[in-house]
Amino acid sequence: MTAPSSGPRTWRARAHHLAAGGVFSLALVLGTAILSAWPVWQSLAPGTAVLRLSFTHSGARNCRDRTPEELAKLPENMRDSQVCDRRRAEVRVEMDIDAQPVIADDLPPSGLAGSGPSRVYRRLELRTGRYHLDLRMRDDPSVQGFTQEAAFDIDLSPAESLAIDFDSTTGSFFVH
Repeated sequence: MTAPSSGPRTWRARAHHLAAGGVFSLALVLGTAILSAWPVWQSLAPGTAVLRLSFTHSGARNCRDRTPEELAKLPENMRDSQVCDRRRAEVRVEMDIDAQPVIADDLPPSGLAGSGPSRVYRRLELRTGRYHLDLRMRDDPSVQGFTQEAAFDIDLSPAESLAIDFDSTTGSFFVH
């Protein structure tokens, strides 16, 4: 028996297979290109924009000072002056657009023990134009009223996406 040759005879014998594979690949690429551009899809209706309120923030913990008697009963290496609950407080968030309330939520802490931060994500579609936003947040239930407040005047253009976030280090809301 002789081994099959790898010369021009095998290539020519497979020419129709190679041509069919090339035509199939070209049809697949063209079909993908056509379907990627059609049908035309827009996530927003014409003349609208998106406003997102999205942040993560930890509520306060309920802490108390230990009495001198409690501290005396503890070993020296465990004498923390305060004892705190593991669970964090809910975070209250409110947002008004042009003096109309649109968001008023109590955000529970995350995690099995409720020791993680509270998270909020709200997406609002608005007509383009000028708006006045009022934001309020309370992260400590022992405080009367709100612990953080902010007001913004925004001008939304068509298909714009505007996000409102909270910076825990500065304790303020910001728009980006």
